[in-house]
Amino acid sequence: MTRLRILALCVLTAFLFSTASLSAPNAAITAPQHGFSVNEYEKFHDLLHPLEHDALPKKDYRRIRSQANLLVKRGNAIVKLGVPSGTSEDRKEEFAKELNTFRKALAKFKADARTGTDNQLKASYSAVHDKFEMLAAMLPRQS
Repeated sequence: MTRLRILALCVLTAFLFSTASLSAPNAAITAPQHGFSVNEYEKFHDLLHPLEHDALPKKDYRRIRSQANLLVKRGNAIVKLGVPSGTSEDRKEEFAKELNTFRKALAKFKADARTGTDNQLKASYSAVHDKFEMLAAMLPRQS
């Protein structure tokens, strides 16, 4: 996915979340800071955002590596939630597949943060970011 498409997806996601309330089963609800009402998505994004918009552009791979375990922990909390309640039947399978892809991206990122090159870390971090954005865009709206 090109950076322009990713940026467009991020902008669209931010817009959608600024107007939507979101829910997931067994998720703690919090006042949205970034437009997420699901606490686990908020916490993940709280850590992801400065890495994406500050550390990565500066090629501060040391900072990304230092935050990797916490980012993976927060990502695994999202995976553990599963498919959010309110997801339409025809989208549940797709959401589950994206969660599995996100889980695999987290595992690759974790390994690269430990022993990978900076280029490997950059690629796997970007994959985690992109998969999170896909999941966030798929979250159902509450009525």
